[in-house]
Amino acid sequence: MHFTITGGTPLKGSISVNGAKNSALAIISAAALAAEGATYLENVPLYTDILDLCEILRALGAEVTFVDRRVLKIDAKNLTNHVAPYEKARKLRGSTYIVGLLLARLGRAEVAMPGGCDIGARPIDFHLRGFEALGAKAWVEHGSILAEARSGLSGTNLFIDRASFGATINLMIASSLARGTTYLENAAREPEIVDLANFLTGLGATVRGAGTSTIRIEGAKRLHGGRHEIIPDRLEAGTYLMAGLASGGEVAVKGVIPEHLATVCAKLEEAGAALEISADAIQLKAPARVRAVDVQTQPHPGFPTDLHPPLVAALARADGISLVQETVFENRFHYVNELARMGANVRVDRDTAIVRGQERLSGAPVEAPDIRGGAALVIAGLAAEGRTVVGGLQYVERGYEDLEGKLSQLGADVSRDGEATASEVSL
Repeated sequence: MHFTITGGTPLKGSISVNGAKNSALAIISAAALAAEGATYLENVPLYTDILDLCEILRALGAEVTFVDRRVLKIDAKNLTNHVAPYEKARKLRGSTYIVGLLLARLGRAEVAMPGGCDIGARPIDFHLRGFEALGAKAWVEHGSILAEARSGLSGTNLFIDRASFGATINLMIASSLARGTTYLENAAREPEIVDLANFLTGLGATVRGAGTSTIRIEGAKRLHGGRHEIIPDRLEAGTYLMAGLASGGEVAVKGVIPEHLATVCAKLEEAGAALEISADAIQLKAPARVRAVDVQTQPHPGFPTDLHPPLVAALARADGISLVQETVFENRFHYVNELARMGANVRVDRDTAIVRGQERLSGAPVEAPDIRGGAALVIAGLAAEGRTVVGGLQYVERGYEDLEGKLSQLGADVSRDGEATASEVSL
């Protein structure tokens, strides 16, 4: 599967973004906490990771159906199986949330060690220590995470190392049915954490402090069904804005929450883009030539690590030298060698990409190493002269739905060859 892109045309027009993948993975998992009544989730994105997670929940006994194109119904009253299907669970990072779910609902869990993109260490020991602090036993054996809490989970005070996004979500899910109150200190602060907290509150849990470094969860005896709309995907929105910047175009991204992209917008303006921001849209007009900028990735509200590769692609033709320091994942630079095939001058020194802007890039055959690295190669292809062929779409489609359709809507010359996309598969 690959994209064929003929670059050199500035993107123009407007597109709308999907629901946030990272929010949907957490909330779909948490929806199965409800033993009474069905939950309806709106604005659900159709990424391959989401569809795989739905299959896992079905195998555990939940009824999971799309009642409309973007509306997912989850009824988990018959959730009885504590063993997740190994091959499905090992494919996606979000499968770790199933451990917290199963511990809370059934008191035991067996879930394959998670997969996902090879962008660096994402240790699960933060999760395991958290489960143990809640009163469970948790360990790794034969490639799977095993956990049990025969007497149930009990609230406690927990300090989360490195403000781990995944551990914060997992412990919020697990503690929602724990006895007593749990305090999560040094919690992640991303908008997706707030979205999960709002969802859990709608099911009958009491969650306070989400979006700050301390989250308080008062465990409930039972949770009930409800209805919730997934927040927009800030990472998808940021990707299209950077595609507009790199191509020298004018792009409006609609259906967003601009405050979720405040740091990104600041860097885009520093790079010379003119932005118009309204209540639910961001419009970008690219400069004649992008200016070099320095960026350091940080947990929210800092510059998001997932937008580091797309930014480097946009800076590959900037006027001057840019420094992009990666502080979250140590292996986030696999895409750099592929960018070099297109004429980009990017050197990696330990945790920093040194980007010497070039006047032109040229199309070439390249291979996506992961989701965001693949997005970077697509962006570079849009800005390059001639034809670029981007392989490895199985990675890109884990984080972008109908990417070629949306880029075509903006005037890009892009086509897709290969199997049906996730959004085209019968639901």
